[in-house]
Amino acid sequence: MGITSRMIPTEDASARKREIEEKLKQEQETLSFIRENLEKSDQLTKGMVSILSSFESRLMQLENSIIPVHKQTENLQRLQENVDKTLSCMDHVISYYHVAKDTDRIIREGPTGRLDEYLACIAKIQKAVEYFQDNNPDSPELNTVKARFEKGKELLEAEFRSLLTRYSKPVPPVLILDAISVDDELEVQEDVVLEHLPEAVLQDIICIAGWLVEYGRNQDFMNVYFQIRSSQLDRSIKGLKDHFRKNSASSGILYSPAVQTKRKDTPTKKAPKRPVYIPGTIRKAQNLLKQYSQHGLDGKKGGSNLTPLEGYEHDLRVKHHSDALPEKHGAAAGKDDVLDIEIDSYIHCISAFVKLAQSEYALLAEIIPEHHQKKTFDSLIQEALDNLMLEGDNIVSAARRAIMRHDYSAVLTIFPILRHLKMNKSEFDSTLQGTAASTKNKLPTLITSMETIGAKALEEFADSIKNDPDKEYNMPKDGTVHELTSNAILFLQQLLDFHETAGAMLASQETSSSASSYTSEFNKRLLSTYICKVLGNLQLNLLSKSKVYEDSALSAIFLHNNYNYILKSLEKSELIQLVTVTQKKAETSYRELIEQQIYMYKSSWVKVTEHLTDRNMPVFQPGTKLKDKERQVIKDKFKGFNDGLEELCKIQKGWAIPDKEQRDFIRQSQKKVVSDVYRAFLQRCANISFTKNPEKYHKYRPEEVEEMIERLFDTSA
Repeated sequence: MGITSRMIPTEDASARKREIEEKLKQEQETLSFIRENLEKSDQLTKGMVSILSSFESRLMQLENSIIPVHKQTENLQRLQENVDKTLSCMDHVISYYHVAKDTDRIIREGPTGRLDEYLACIAKIQKAVEYFQDNNPDSPELNTVKARFEKGKELLEAEFRSLLTRYSKPVPPVLILDAISVDDELEVQEDVVLEHLPEAVLQDIICIAGWLVEYGRNQDFMNVYFQIRSSQLDRSIKGLKDHFRKNSASSGILYSPAVQTKRKDTPTKKAPKRPVYIPGTIRKAQNLLKQYSQHGLDGKKGGSNLTPLEGYEHDLRVKHHSDALPEKHGAAAGKDDVLDIEIDSYIHCISAFVKLAQSEYALLAEIIPEHHQKKTFDSLIQEALDNLMLEGDNIVSAARRAIMRHDYSAVLTIFPILRHLKMNKSEFDSTLQGTAASTKNKLPTLITSMETIGAKALEEFADSIKNDPDKEYNMPKDGTVHELTSNAILFLQQLLDFHETAGAMLASQETSSSASSYTSEFNKRLLSTYICKVLGNLQLNLLSKSKVYEDSALSAIFLHNNYNYILKSLEKSELIQLVTVTQKKAETSYRELIEQQIYMYKSSWVKVTEHLTDRNMPVFQPGTKLKDKERQVIKDKFKGFNDGLEELCKIQKGWAIPDKEQRDFIRQSQKKVVSDVYRAFLQRCANISFTKNPEKYHKYRPEEVEEMIERLFDTSA
């Protein structure tokens, strides 16, 4: 056991030693391998260094050989470039000497049809001018190219004028009417484009204008522009006038036929509204008023010339129209129709001017430099604007002359025109914004003139109603509505159609501080006061005229008819609403006046019915024989009643009460009064023997008396 244990460690040590020795051997081998490799690497390094040194030497030799060659090449290239540049400059300079010759044909033939090519030639000439001015200002070539440049500019100006003249045409009237039409059914209005020049021509004109401003240093073309376009604007408006003269009177076409055609496919849309009144209505009123104001009455019955109100029957129309002037025919009719058309035409032309002027400014803004646009536009519109203002001044002058002749109907011509001018004033002012003060003030001056002459006519008309003479031959024999009444109402009804204009017209003459604002309510009160003044003057004059009648009953019928006519006219035309602004009880006052005249008329029958009263009636007992004196009293009562009844019926049968309702009321009322009294009288005399021939005195049965009264105011008699 002991020997074995000592041997084991010895064996382990030997094994360990062998292992170490093997590893040492391996490491030595590795070390040897590394040494060998290092030696090889050193050899390679030495070889590489040798090669690089040799390469560096060769590069230095190459550089020393190439650099001189490179420098020589650069010098040669620089010399070549200089030669090329010199040749190019020579060619460029030489080209300036040939510009005049090269561009001669194109310049002589002008720019028509080849504007771009022409402007390119002008550009060449311009550069030649600049070259000679900078480099050889004394050369004869400078004068040559300068002359050629001026010639080219001159031909461009001529082309500008030629294009404008050739392609500027008046706007067709139907297109203008389309442009100023308004259709209430359309929420968004379709703007009608007024194309003054074809697009290609417009672009050429814009191009020429731009060149003349930038290179031509020329503003003369602006004068050419406004002169040509001004003429076309004026011709367009005159063409619209001619359109009205030729078509409106005969065909009644008051808006563009093109609009009608355009809307055939849309029958649910209304025809476009025109910005004016309907011709003929005011003219009709003027004709009737002129009859009164210029000619007076002709000695016949003074019947009304006003178209009767609803409820007035044929008798009024027959009687009144028989006293009116004959229907228009021949030269007189033609003259009135022409005036109608002229008024309507003028109103259309105002709207047309605004629309055309706006269109002209839009065109001008594309052609004329911005800082010259307002001045050029001002000059462009002057001729057309002056003609419109002159025509307006002529209307004012004609109205002034008519008023001097006491023809107050002339103011009716001014109303629609003035209303349209004021309605369009804001758009007018906007269109003329930026023009000279004298231009912008033309329309306000015309409006002021119209308001002044209109207010004068209104005041003088009111005075004429008050001062109309009470001529006996001027009075209607049948007591119907006086011509003064119908004319006054007709005049006031026309004011109702233009109440805002009339109110402003009156307000324009006010100098009080309360009138400074000229509010709508203030104007309305002024017009109401004026209407009440006219009605008051009319009432006073009618009362004075009624005294011309010797028969107080006819006087009452006359006043009744006139008061009733005034009241019905006020109610039917809504004038009553204007009247009540300042006279709250006007309607009640007229009704009281009418009732008062009915009462006055009824009193005329007292002299008939008084014979049937108990006054002087004998007292008798049934069966008692009357005395001769008593019988005579009864006979006289019958005779007085019969004679009075016959006389009144004969007289009053020819009187007139045009209002059927009033006529029936008065007949029925009077019939009842007379019939009741007569029946009572007959009943009292039924058993009295006062004559051997009772039929001689008892001529009429009560029913016959009622029939006689029923035939009163029989205007067909």
